[in-house]
Amino acid sequence: MMAFPITYTVWVSLTDWSMASSGSVKFIGLQNYIDLFSDDRFYNSVKLTIYFTVLAVGVETVLGVAIALILNREFQGKGLVKGILLLPMVATPVAIGLAWTLFYEPTIGLGNYALQLLGMAPSKWLASNTAVIPSLALVDIWEWTPMVTLIVLAGLASLPNEPYEAALVDGASEWQIFRYITLPLLFPTIMIAVVLRGIDAFKTFDIIYTMTAGGPGFASETLNIYAYNLAFGYFKFGAASSALVALLALVLGSSLIVLWIRRSWEQ
Repeated sequence: MMAFPITYTVWVSLTDWSMASSGSVKFIGLQNYIDLFSDDRFYNSVKLTIYFTVLAVGVETVLGVAIALILNREFQGKGLVKGILLLPMVATPVAIGLAWTLFYEPTIGLGNYALQLLGMAPSKWLASNTAVIPSLALVDIWEWTPMVTLIVLAGLASLPNEPYEAALVDGASEWQIFRYITLPLLFPTIMIAVVLRGIDAFKTFDIIYTMTAGGPGFASETLNIYAYNLAFGYFKFGAASSALVALLALVLGSSLIVLWIRRSWEQ
């Protein structure tokens, strides 16, 4: 199922296929990749893609583990809290993007109202070159932290009881139990959550395009948005395909690095 679209995309990336040209499609070898690696917008999009992914997945991992540790305890209303926590994951990304765009509206949005209540200066949010990626990452964090929580909760449920019983007999504190028992045993599960969320964050398109379309300027033009603009803004399908192949290589490389860290930890 995956072989055909990948092979087709690689083939298109080696051609000069463009809607702006009325001639036949010609094989041009690596010319699209040469043009790609000489384009400053490509490097900017790679930097923004990595920035968005590291920021979103990093915060989601920390919050997801913390919430899972809380939900792993017994308390009244635990089922209701779990149900509410899952709500962001069932909403469509476009609807989420539109709702958060209203939240970030500089004059009437709730974002600046919340900052005002906290005694902080208002922000331009999506209109700011420096704040736009953190603002978009916040939307991703809000939507997908519950997924990390669910994965970590499943990992916590599978941990053996014997190390905890021995630690309690030895008088270990809660922090020592977490630091020296829970975290090491849970680390492989956390790495799986990081890989899954990292792959998804690298290829985030709908929320970013709905909220900013890559703007202001190119301040939120991630690699996915860059490829889309090449294909449907400039009608350069060959060049767009080369950008998508670069995105695929970036996702594969990052995933292999995280899985290598996980395997090294287990050994």
